Amino acid sequence: MRLQGKTAIVTGGGSGIGRATAIKFAKEGANITVADVDSVSGEEMVGLITEAGGKAIFVKTDVVDSKQIQELIQITTKTYGALHIMFNNAGIGNSEVRSDELAEEEWDQVIDINLKGVFLGIKYAVPEMKKAGSGAIINTSSLLGLKGQKYMSAYNASKGGVVILTKNAALEYGKYNIRVNAIAPGVIDTKIIDNWKQNERKWPIISRANALGRIGTPEEVANAVVFLASDEASFITGATLSVDGGGLTF
Repeated sequence: MRLQGKTAIVTGGGSGIGRATAIKFAKEGANITVADVDSVSGEEMVGLITEAGGKAIFVKTDVVDSKQIQELIQITTKTYGALHIMFNNAGIGNSEVRSDELAEEEWDQVIDINLKGVFLGIKYAVPEMKKAGSGAIINTSSLLGLKGQKYMSAYNASKGGVVILTKNAALEYGKYNIRVNAIAPGVIDTKIIDNWKQNERKWPIISRANALGRIGTPEEVANAVVFLASDEASFITGATLSVDGGGLTF
């Protein structure tokens, strides 16, 4: 098992990519802390992992609250003894409107969760990883963090910020043997695309807008995250790995 004896935090771990990744982390031998604002899905995840023989706890966490992030990490290290993997995954989309029509409050919310949440995860995970002697941080960006798209200004800006923040942190913490990478998923079958599925005109186009001609699964993204968290990626840092079926090149 590639993550045997490691401890991992997964934010947004109650659903979608976070859920799939937490399950795969556990199957690879890691101790898991599931962090989510949704207690029901978070506790359900812990049940699934423990029933399968893994170790997991749930900590209700709002990633924009620095005190809650600090508490999340403190509980994790108190429970398992150390922190080795931080998957900063929690995120939201925005209303599909032109930039001048987007409410300022919504802009702030998207930037806070998608970008500030990643910053706080890095900020408070790094000291524990220094103690452990190494670490792997993986941040969730997006295909739309690498290219623009109409009506997605807050989401684009937040996910683009994650890409640069990832590079910055990789430069800062490489000397401590802490690797920092990002993933850039394309259209993945999660709740965030539910509204797209209801659009009979757009969905046939969106669902095939990549080289493979289909949408991806959370499990396919989780495979990439596990790789970046493992020693197999020991010489990879500051990278953003596209998991988009060739969407960026389409």
